[in-house]
Amino acid sequence: MTTVADVMTRDVRSMTPNDTLIQAARAMKDFNIGAIPVCDKDRLVGMVTDRDLVVRGVAEDLDLKSAKLADIMSAHVRTVRESDDVTEVQSEMTRAKIRRMPVVDPQDHLVGIVSMEDTAAHPSTGHEVMAEPEEVFSVQARVQPASGEGTPQRQTG
Repeated sequence: MTTVADVMTRDVRSMTPNDTLIQAARAMKDFNIGAIPVCDKDRLVGMVTDRDLVVRGVAEDLDLKSAKLADIMSAHVRTVRESDDVTEVQSEMTRAKIRRMPVVDPQDHLVGIVSMEDTAAHPSTGHEVMAEPEEVFSVQARVQPASGEGTPQRQTG
């Protein structure tokens, strides 16, 4: 059985509930990530995504320099353990439409993160990460610019 420990990312960047929205946005930019676990010391207390920053922060006109992650984070976060089966975790992520799940120990200390890409990349799941080149070319062949416009439109039939 392949476990989460076999595919997860360790040394995950985390932030505190008192960090600001602008600090989170900059960290996401600097590390090229879309989600950051929020920890009180090393205990997971929430999660913030780039979408949370936009929908719960910017769209609500919060001051990005003073509003805290505690104001916008999701406090009820689904987690997994290192010993969990990758195939079961992937199924749960698919059902719940979750792209990333924090990995915690029995005391809810953050030890890593697992993404849908991590689980799909492992041969034991039976899923392929990338389409075959023929599939990519087939899709590209069906997408052609509309006459007089530069925007591709999908052709039917």
